[in-house]
Amino acid sequence: MTSFSPTADSESEECRILRFLKSAPEIFAEIQECSAAELSGQKRLRQKFSDEIVRAALAVHDARVRAAGLLPAAERLWLTRTGLEQSTAWLVAHHKARRFSNAFLNSEPTVFDLCSGIGVDAAALANVLPVIAVDADPAMCLRSEWNSEEWKTTHPLVTQVSDVTTRNWTGQLVHADPDRRAGRDRPVKRLEQYSPDLQWMQNLIDVAIGGALKLSPASNFMQKFPGCEIELISLNGECREATVWFGCLSGTQSFRATVLPSGESIAGDPLSVSISQVAQCGEWIYDPDPAVVRSGMLEPVADQLGLSRLDSEEEYLTGETLVNSPFVSGFRVEAVLSGNPKELRQWLRRDASRHYEIKCRRIPVDARVIQRQLPCGQADPRVILFARIDGRSRIVVARRMATEHG
Repeated sequence: MTSFSPTADSESEECRILRFLKSAPEIFAEIQECSAAELSGQKRLRQKFSDEIVRAALAVHDARVRAAGLLPAAERLWLTRTGLEQSTAWLVAHHKARRFSNAFLNSEPTVFDLCSGIGVDAAALANVLPVIAVDADPAMCLRSEWNSEEWKTTHPLVTQVSDVTTRNWTGQLVHADPDRRAGRDRPVKRLEQYSPDLQWMQNLIDVAIGGALKLSPASNFMQKFPGCEIELISLNGECREATVWFGCLSGTQSFRATVLPSGESIAGDPLSVSISQVAQCGEWIYDPDPAVVRSGMLEPVADQLGLSRLDSEEEYLTGETLVNSPFVSGFRVEAVLSGNPKELRQWLRRDASRHYEIKCRRIPVDARVIQRQLPCGQADPRVILFARIDGRSRIVVARRMATEHG
């Protein structure tokens, strides 16, 4: 049986195990060769390696499998499941890094990436500027360092094991990703429960020269960061992050919505715009990207695209012509029915579809129940939208239209 030896008395056991795993790639080769049954029983692995090594290796392997398609070189990264779940999406991290780069075209200041975790943001930043990744967990610093080597960053990335709440960040350029779990099973939404908490974030904004805070888009960020720009970032139709830009990196507007992978962005002050014109459902109905809705940029988008709202209490938009924009998904309307599902089923029986996509915003429905109740046929897929129109619940039958934006 292969065992590992300590490398330094002051180093944590987790770090020692990680160093051993890095020096013994054969264990991962063994895992790759194991059948599902062998992995479940682990008998074959435990004949060659100690229990703690097997547990640690399987945890890394599981996280690598989960990271496939999400992060480059996933099969060689040093990850934890929680670290992966809390990490920034690759395209989002590089989108943020570009703002740091654009703000310092003629210089290369060092960026401190605080609470760096597995190092996705740190690596993206290190492609544009030198980075010091800071985390209180020595094992996370080790992972961040090794992952940056796999990603071959352009600029140096070094790590520091430190409690960010005990450091003075006056005059520094920073990116911070406070822990949303802080020892809990599930992420929290209130910034007061983040670690570090809201008070620390607000103080960081006051003393640092500039930077960014990474928050959940579902968090209570409204009115918490006056004078800053809050950017809601979506990726492939899912709102992934609320980024608070402050200091030298803050824009002139209070809110921004950015849609990835297209990169198109719109900014403004939601409080300074009036509600768009309300109209009856036209030939087309549009579902706005969640970043547009969460940022309060629905009215500017409607105005820019020449669309109207279905109802003052409804986010769906409508118009008489096809609009191709990454800010909205378009559907060609076939019928506008009452809010009674029985009428919907009767209408569909004339030409039932092989698949239905159920969408709703303000009208609570159980999509799975609706799906089971709809007739099956051979017609092309349809979209069924439950929406408020002129103050009443309605059901819109439509077809999704292909768009050209990336």
